[in-house]
Amino acid sequence: MAGGDKYKDKLTPEQYNICFLKGTEPPDSGKYNKHFSPGAYYCIACGQELFKSDTKYDSGTGWPAFWDTADSEAIRTVPDTSLGMTRTEVACSNCGAHLGHVFDDGPAEKTGKRYCINSLALEFRPSQTS
Repeated sequence: MAGGDKYKDKLTPEQYNICFLKGTEPPDSGKYNKHFSPGAYYCIACGQELFKSDTKYDSGTGWPAFWDTADSEAIRTVPDTSLGMTRTEVACSNCGAHLGHVFDDGPAEKTGKRYCINSLALEFRPSQTS
C-alpha cells in the first residue's frame, strides 16, 4: 500500500507488515491479547484512538478483541475476500492501516461484534489518574 510508505521508518518491519501489507500476527503471540489495564488503544501508525479498554474482552481466539470502537468514525470497514473466505477488514480511518477484522460473534448483550485486532497494529496508553 503506497499510502503507508510515510510510516515505513516509524514502524518495525513486523508492524509495517501488519498495517500496510495486511499481514496477521500468529494467535496468542500479541502483547495485548491478555492485557486488561484501564486505558485506550491507538493506531500504531498515526496515533488515532481506536478502542477503549472497557470494551475489550477475552474472546478465546488468540487476538485482542473489542465489542465496540472508541468512535464509529475511527475505523472503516472493507470487504475482504482473501484466503478464500469472506470477511470484513477493519482499518484506521485516518491512515488506512490494516488493524484486523470484525465478526458478528461478539457478546450479544453488547453490540454482537468482535473486533479481532492485531496487537502489532495498536499502541496502548494507560488511563491518567489524578
